[in-house]
Amino acid sequence: MNDEQLLRYARHILLDELGIEGQEKLLAARVLIVGAGGLGSPAALYLATAGVGDITLADDDVVELSNLQRQILHTTASVGRPKAESGRDMLGAFNPQTRVHARVERLKDQALSDAVAQADLVLDCTDNFTTRHAINRACVQHRKPLVSGAAIRFDGQVSVYDLRDDNAPCYHCLFPEADDVEEANCATMGVFAPVVGIIGSMQAAEALKLLSGVGESLSGRLLWLDVRTMQWRSVNVQRDPECTVCGHREHA
Repeated sequence: MNDEQLLRYARHILLDELGIEGQEKLLAARVLIVGAGGLGSPAALYLATAGVGDITLADDDVVELSNLQRQILHTTASVGRPKAESGRDMLGAFNPQTRVHARVERLKDQALSDAVAQADLVLDCTDNFTTRHAINRACVQHRKPLVSGAAIRFDGQVSVYDLRDDNAPCYHCLFPEADDVEEANCATMGVFAPVVGIIGSMQAAEALKLLSGVGESLSGRLLWLDVRTMQWRSVNVQRDPECTVCGHREHA
């Protein structure tokens, strides 16, 4: 690290568990963030300012006025712009040393697989089950750790699926894919703005821990938050040996 980096990341370096070695791991890391909205905004901001060296921000949507109540990566001047490009510019303003790649597209099929393969870690900051399951399948295929978050109304949840570990569950183990699942999203049900900030920040924390090797991740646990009572619940999640997505991993 150069002198500017030593100063910029000084408060991280002072942490015995992290130090210079951990910060250098962050500087060398490549992260894929799918979704630049309510969850992706705080997650991306904390990863960029913490010094993650390479971030790919993928989103096919554009900034709307109704987003600004909670999507803190964007400003009023961003309305009408692609979220990925608006987010890239904002992250660059916070930390010009972080390389940010904007992908204005809905990643799927081979494009999603390639993007996951090139990353060290993936954050699912999307708002629909179809995309979440596609991201999970790609992470299982390439054995990449996945940090997943969700928020609706006054509720939020976050977990880690560390797919480098044969014994860890995947997203499908906990939320099996089904055709009759009713989608719930902020556009139709609303969301209390700080919920996405809390969950997105926790996604960033879990990502930084995984990348730097600090502490114990949420792998095998799901945290659920009810902001109305400000109470957390922790649920242990076991791998499903019959899972149609990750059941083959021990033979990989």
